[in-house]
Amino acid sequence: MSNFVFPPADIPSAAVRGTDARYAVARIFCVGRNYADHAREMGADPTREPPFYFTKPASALTPSGSTVPYPPATKNYHYEMELVIAIGAPVFKVTPEAARAAIWGYATGLDMTRRDLQAVAKAGGKPWDTAKGFDQSAVLGDIVRVSEVGLLEKGAITLAVNGAEKQRGDLADMIWSQAEIVSNLSHLYHLHPGDLIYTGTPAGVGAVVAGDVITGHIEGLGDIQLTVGQPE
Repeated sequence: MSNFVFPPADIPSAAVRGTDARYAVARIFCVGRNYADHAREMGADPTREPPFYFTKPASALTPSGSTVPYPPATKNYHYEMELVIAIGAPVFKVTPEAARAAIWGYATGLDMTRRDLQAVAKAGGKPWDTAKGFDQSAVLGDIVRVSEVGLLEKGAITLAVNGAEKQRGDLADMIWSQAEIVSNLSHLYHLHPGDLIYTGTPAGVGAVVAGDVITGHIEGLGDIQLTVGQPE
């Protein structure tokens, strides 16, 4: 007999390409403004200052191919196409060289954002939680193991809305490399298998409305898709 007052929630997880296994997701970290063109697009200076992070709850995880309702409390719902790192080993205060070994896999990801709420939070010096950590805001494709694709340090990353291209960049354009991100984050947190890191988005972010179909692609990983449904 369970001692829980209410039944515990299911463990958030992601599919692993080519297997029946699931990758249990514990935490979702996101890197802010990690492509120079996007940093300029958002009114920031893309110098190599230490990276900064925000988080999304693991419950925000949504698989590629989903239809999600247009979220409440926003009139400016944005897409951000991102490479996602899946951690596969415990790391704490490691060098970039050691951090590479902790990258177990990759996935395509969409960091969906209530941009108007983010703008209000920024103006007031307040946290971004309501802008970034809302329901179904972390869209994820299948995780592809590094043992299959190697370390993806370059390759096209693109996004289209209703077939019209909106974002195009290259993984090599990241201000902070994957190894540097994992290393830096490991000086702030004990990282463990189950941690996902959304690594930032190229320029071209923009708004979508109900009925729009978002498709993204990362060279070596394949596609991701999200359909925006009607508001609840």
